[in-house]
Amino acid sequence: MLAFNVAGLMGSAPGTDRRYEIHDAALDLPDDLRLAEPINGNVRLSRTSRSILADADLTTALRELCSRCLRPIVAPVHVELLEEALPSVDLHTGLPLDTSVEPDALRIDEHHVLDLGGPVGDAISMAEPIAPLCRPDCRGLCTVCGTDLNEAPGHAHQDEPIDPRLASLADWNATDAGTD
Repeated sequence: MLAFNVAGLMGSAPGTDRRYEIHDAALDLPDDLRLAEPINGNVRLSRTSRSILADADLTTALRELCSRCLRPIVAPVHVELLEEALPSVDLHTGLPLDTSVEPDALRIDEHHVLDLGGPVGDAISMAEPIAPLCRPDCRGLCTVCGTDLNEAPGHAHQDEPIDPRLASLADWNATDAGTD
């Protein structure tokens, strides 16, 4: 769970903090991301003079496809989050606060609950590997027939025509090149 009731912390002196261990948390991510492992780590919530500062160190893993051979893989993800959350209601009066001054700020809701699900989901999305690999030396797929070159390392097409733009290089020999 990534939601915390911070009413007690909001009533504390600045500098007061609370620490939480996160075990096996789940989170709804955008359609193109799927968790392969639950979220684990720790969260530290600190009271400042006007807000709560959330400092999180979390790990999880995403279900991905290898960018070369398209095999399903599990990509580990580590995120560090540092977010300031502002209250939306006054703790003592219960009256709504003006949120128009900082409309994009993370807000503590009217029940004094700080939900870190959105910021953590964004951080995981940003930490998603751009080109995940099943292994560093993945050979990928044959560009002609789609054969997985990891399973068929000697795979070749004997009757492949040479690209006409490169045909003049077929007869080139490195020893023919003169040195300057």
